[in-house]
Amino acid sequence: MATVVVLAAGLGLTVRGLGAADEALASFDAASWVWSKGKGELARINGTSARVDTRADVARARGHQTQVSQSDRFVLLRDVQTGAVASMDLTDLVVYWNQQTQPGIGVSVALHRDSAFITDAVQGRVQQVDAATLQPIGEPLQFPPGISGGVFDGAGRLWVAAPSEGTVTAIEPGESAPTRLRTDPVAAPSHDLAVTAMAEGIAVLDRTTNALVRVDDKGAGQPTTLPLSGPGELPPRTDGDTIAVTVPDDRRVYTVGADGVRDVAVPAVGGEIQPAVAYRGYLYVPEDDGTVHVFDQDGQAQEPIDIPQPGGDLELEVRENHLFINAPGSTTARVVDDQHTVRAVDKDTDQVLGGDPPPVKAPPAPPKQQKPKKPVASKPGAPRSVRAAAGNAEVRVSWQAAPDNGAAITRYVVAGAGRTFQVGADQRSLLVDGLTNGETYKFQVHAVNRKGDGPARSSNAAVPTSDVPDPPATPPVAEAKPDGTIAVTWPEANGQGRKIVRYAVTAVSEGVTSPIGESPSASLTVPANQVEFGKQYAFTVVAINELGAGSKASAISNSVVPFTVPGKPENAAAATVAGTAGAVTVTWTAPPDNGRPITKYVVKAGGKETEATGTSVTLTGLGDGATVQAEVTAVNEAGAGPAATATARTVSAPTVTVTGVDATFSTAKVAFAVNNGGGTTTCTLTVTGGGKGSSGSCSSLNATGLKPSTAYTFTVTAENAAGSKAATMAKTTDALYGIATCINGDSGDQRTYCDRDVNGRNGNEIFKVARQDDDQQAGWVKNGTRLQTYCKKSGEEVYAYVYNKNKRSTWWIQVNYEGKTYIPWAWLNLEGGDDLADLPTC
Repeated sequence: MATVVVLAAGLGLTVRGLGAADEALASFDAASWVWSKGKGELARINGTSARVDTRADVARARGHQTQVSQSDRFVLLRDVQTGAVASMDLTDLVVYWNQQTQPGIGVSVALHRDSAFITDAVQGRVQQVDAATLQPIGEPLQFPPGISGGVFDGAGRLWVAAPSEGTVTAIEPGESAPTRLRTDPVAAPSHDLAVTAMAEGIAVLDRTTNALVRVDDKGAGQPTTLPLSGPGELPPRTDGDTIAVTVPDDRRVYTVGADGVRDVAVPAVGGEIQPAVAYRGYLYVPEDDGTVHVFDQDGQAQEPIDIPQPGGDLELEVRENHLFINAPGSTTARVVDDQHTVRAVDKDTDQVLGGDPPPVKAPPAPPKQQKPKKPVASKPGAPRSVRAAAGNAEVRVSWQAAPDNGAAITRYVVAGAGRTFQVGADQRSLLVDGLTNGETYKFQVHAVNRKGDGPARSSNAAVPTSDVPDPPATPPVAEAKPDGTIAVTWPEANGQGRKIVRYAVTAVSEGVTSPIGESPSASLTVPANQVEFGKQYAFTVVAINELGAGSKASAISNSVVPFTVPGKPENAAAATVAGTAGAVTVTWTAPPDNGRPITKYVVKAGGKETEATGTSVTLTGLGDGATVQAEVTAVNEAGAGPAATATARTVSAPTVTVTGVDATFSTAKVAFAVNNGGGTTTCTLTVTGGGKGSSGSCSSLNATGLKPSTAYTFTVTAENAAGSKAATMAKTTDALYGIATCINGDSGDQRTYCDRDVNGRNGNEIFKVARQDDDQQAGWVKNGTRLQTYCKKSGEEVYAYVYNKNKRSTWWIQVNYEGKTYIPWAWLNLEGGDDLADLPTC
């Protein structure tokens, strides 16, 4: 097996949820496995319940973009950043067998039942593999470089498109090797092709001519030309017979089905729309900001689906009569049933066996930012560097991209040799054959967008000849550099007696073959601004001699993925750690990795530095009450990227101000104000001079057990992780009063007993001592007289009989009457409940 996959060590995984085989397969008919980038987990969503029933931890892919392909028996997972491929058998949910492919976008995995393929679109190789072990089955099938597709239809055939040839090919999996079932022409060579898999066969969109054609085991059907104003896109798979063609540049979706061609305009909300998915008569159009626009069978807009902070593009797939909408960069997904009812799914749920502890509550999602409006579109500019290289009875015309002037280029038009050709926007080269050696030819090339045809640019004159050089004898060698450039080198070509004056280099990526530059020597450095980080590229070279005659293209180089330092971390935020002194927590979201996995983050603040592999870290030891600016940089193979900054203040010691004391004779409510310094603060009230304080609220606290007419000092202490502060206020409690009580009885002498002071004993008599001593009597008061009290003293027992509810006691109360004198408690009812405990002992 030549370089498609290389056997590597097995990869274990941790499964959370169902474990037994019968349970594992119990709900597969309405289930889908979806990826969570942040946690590095696969979660299986049950479409019927809209809940996750199983989670599989794939730690080595955490934070990476992945491709997931699944059947009722297996799940294939490809880590785009590392190229690693894994398989999970759903009968046991236990083992991954890991394989290695070239990292980056350009290799894909496809699965149908027990059949699996790995397609290297850049190199044009399609390898069948065993779905369980990922070991190769037979030799790879070879196609021209720069193919697209690699998708299964519902009948189990794999389809690939070759834009350079204008063909599509159906591949049948085999027990010992795959076979090509049929190859059908669907477009002229060098047209851009898009493919969507259907129940039987595929639909192919010629993006250069806007012709849509169905292809199945009977061949290509009658094409339908669509009125597209820009490049059209198809979803990877189409459920049912209605095909959705999306024109992102025009924010319009066309549907092609039994009722003809219809279109809907998608409202502009600030994002970029992605390929729409047709499901049960409705259209679902995802936007890169997390919005999914919904249209019914009449094209009427319905309530959109919104996923806050999606963390990247949404993934829509119809499986088992349900539409699953996944946001790989977030913890949420959506399930839509055949009645178009939408339910939210928490992919991080801990309602499964082995779930994580409850997470810290995440901050609320920031409002979606409106993207800047696109500039006013106009016709495209002229193509750059239009060159013609003659061959034997042929001329190869190539050019660099034309400015699109705000509207995506749909195609290029090449005119010359009495003919006119259309070329895909992503191809930008054309081989014109059937020419006459010795005659001079020139070609004009212009670009077309939805605003019309741009100006043409002419090539140099070319004279076809049989006097052509050889291509470089061995394939070029490409090397991606940390600055984002790609160095391409090759051996000097044999000029067959003629001087080689230049080399033309063509870049090949998935579905794209386009000139990238020329060089007078056997090397070329491709600038970083001409490639897309994280995407695979390979290169071919044509040698051109002094006559302007060009060789055939060399063999294709190795594939490389251009890379540079990561982008600036996004949504950086810093926050005070309320319960820890000198600490702040810094959070962020992952930036673009720019072609290589992010290996770590470096966080600097307050002269300290720490490293993290996740997207949050807590820094300590930064001092109390310090304003801290944190810097976060992402690091990959190329080094550290630009820093994101965020500022927070560490906890400072609290301050407290007592604002008032509201005292009764036995209690006090102390009011105060606290500045908590940003920390979690506790407050305590203590009382000097007796009584009982309290703790709790940091706005007011209560003191109890106080004595009347007593001076106290109330102290409030506020404390947090950075320290404590106290404040005091003095206050004298209110006096406690009692009511002298002697109420006449109902008969005889009782009816006048309490009316006045008499010789002998009587109610409401006041003495200088705690006994009824005539010589020490200080006076007498009427019933209802209010007396200020001081304290209580044990003395002679007094019985008030019927005159005060048969009250009997040995306690005497010191009152303010002719000085500090005593009245029996039997004759005095204390206010506030007549509780002796409210008075101190004299």
